[in-house]
Amino acid sequence: MIIDSHHHIWTLARGDYDWLTPDLAAIYRDFGPQDLHPLMSAAGVDRTVLIQAAPTIAETAFLLEVAATSAFVAGVVGWVDFEAADAADRIARLAEDPNLLGLRPMIQDMADDAWMLRPAIAPAIRAMISAGLTFDALVKPRHLPNLLRFAALYPGLDIVIDHAAKPDIAGGDIAGWARDIRVIAAETRTPCKLSGLMTEAAPGSGAEDLRPVVDILVEAFGADRLMWGSDWPVLNLNGRYDLWREAALSLTAGLSAWEREAIFGGSAAAFYGIVA
Repeated sequence: MIIDSHHHIWTLARGDYDWLTPDLAAIYRDFGPQDLHPLMSAAGVDRTVLIQAAPTIAETAFLLEVAATSAFVAGVVGWVDFEAADAADRIARLAEDPNLLGLRPMIQDMADDAWMLRPAIAPAIRAMISAGLTFDALVKPRHLPNLLRFAALYPGLDIVIDHAAKPDIAGGDIAGWARDIRVIAAETRTPCKLSGLMTEAAPGSGAEDLRPVVDILVEAFGADRLMWGSDWPVLNLNGRYDLWREAALSLTAGLSAWEREAIFGGSAAAFYGIVA
C-alpha cells in the first residue's frame, strides 16, 4: 500500500485561508479530491492523509466530510484552538469521528517560537493522548530545540515532523538544521515527513538539489521513521505531483526494498493507523 502522507484540498469561497493570496497564482484556485485522484492514480498511490490548511474548526469539519465521501482518503489531520478553555472537550467530540487521525496547530505562523511549551495547551495535549490522536508538527528549523523539549514534556504523544522542518535548501544554509534534526531523531521516537522539500528549494531544482537533505534524513531517522508525502497542491508552487514522486524514488533508489516500502507507505500506515 502506497500512501501519500500529506496533502490538502481547499475551496477559496470558504474564506478560511488568509495565507492563500492571489500572488500565489499557481495554487490560488479550488483544489478538490477530483483533482488529486488522477494524479495519485497515475503515480500508483493508494491512500492519502488529508491535512488541515486553515486554523478553523469549520475547515476541519469540511475535511472530515470530504474524507467520508472519498474512498482514497484514509483520514484527516485537523485543527482546534489548543488554548481555548474548552479545547479538551472539543477534541473529545472531534475524536468521535473515526476519520480524524490527528491535529495540527500552525506553529510556523505563530509569533512565539516557544508556543508549544505553554502550560495553557497541556489540557488539549492530554486530551489528544487520551483520544489516541497524532500531532503534526508544522515547524521550521528555529523551532527544533523547542520541539525536542515538547516531545520530552509529552512522551505519550505521537508526533511527526512535517516537511522535515523546512530546511533552507534554496539558500544552502542547512548546517544548523542538520545538527538539530539529528538530535531530534536520536533523542526521540518522532518520525519525519519526506515532503515539502521542493517548495523549499530554488525554482527549477531537481532531485539532486535535494539529495544532501534527503541523505541526512535517511541517515538520522531510518526508513521506518520517514514517510513520503506530496504536500499537494502547495507542491505546485515549485513542482508537480509526478515529478516529486519520481524525484523521491530516485533519491531512495539505493535503499533496500523493505526500506522503500516503509518510506512510501509502511511508516505512514503505522503512525496513523491506516489499514488497507
